[in-house]
Amino acid sequence: MDNQENRDRDSTINPGDKIDESKSLEEKEKQIAVDNWDITGHDTVPTYFVAEDEEGNEEALHHVKDAEEISDVIRQARVDEEGERKWW
Repeated sequence: MDNQENRDRDSTINPGDKIDESKSLEEKEKQIAVDNWDITGHDTVPTYFVAEDEEGNEEALHHVKDAEEISDVIRQARVDEEGERKWW
């Protein structure tokens, strides 16, 4: 076994959490961090959330590394035109 195989085998990181900057936006959109059944049902968590930046460009936000920015995007989505929070 080479060093890369040893690192992969001994890694404590969830394989779906790995960041691969060489992937395209479309590939990142399809990457799944968690796909699991438990007592509450089926949980699927995407590795990346795609959001538009202020210039309208799409960017892939990693669910761990960019968690704070994802929270900011969600907060912005819950504000109306007057800046008032909307709760559904």
